[in-house]
Amino acid sequence: MEGPLALSRGIDRLNEFIGKSVSWLILLAILVSAANAAIRKVFDISSNAWLELQWYLFGAAFMLAAGYTLKQNEHIRIDIVYGLFPRRAQHWIDLFGHVVFLMPFVTLMVFYFVPYVSLSFHSGEMSTNAGGLIIWPAKAILLVGFFLLALQGVSEIIKKIAIMRGDMDDPNPFISAHEQAELEAKALVEETKALGEVRS
Repeated sequence: MEGPLALSRGIDRLNEFIGKSVSWLILLAILVSAANAAIRKVFDISSNAWLELQWYLFGAAFMLAAGYTLKQNEHIRIDIVYGLFPRRAQHWIDLFGHVVFLMPFVTLMVFYFVPYVSLSFHSGEMSTNAGGLIIWPAKAILLVGFFLLALQGVSEIIKKIAIMRGDMDDPNPFISAHEQAELEAKALVEETKALGEVRS
């Protein structure tokens, strides 16, 4: 199991680095949006290229961080029923979901996006909007995002199997919404007390 776990750790490090790095794209998108709005108001000029750049930056941040979000176990989950099961059953549910739903979906997306991006790149596809940007980088971002998500899916499957075999500790122990609210309330109380002590 050491070989697969080493692969899993490598995938985790890659997605963690990318996920944390692309968070800066949100700030860049905000700055582009603000500059575009200011120029439009002050000088009464605008460009579809600036608007599309905002979409590209936001899309890149969303897609390229999808694998990191899965690693952090932060994808949206309805845990009304899930939380009623013991942790081992939850691991089986997660493993089933990764193998039966996640991996076929991301594999299919990567399979179909390769020719989709290739055709766009070789044809020099441009935006249909006047003054718009080239299209293939946006499509390539989708391909890379799904590829990174597929890699993280492999990592999560390896970790689930290792956890159930007892080869590693659970990196993301389950916390119900109620327990999470209690932890956040406790942290807020402690933070308020610390601020009160600083002011006094």
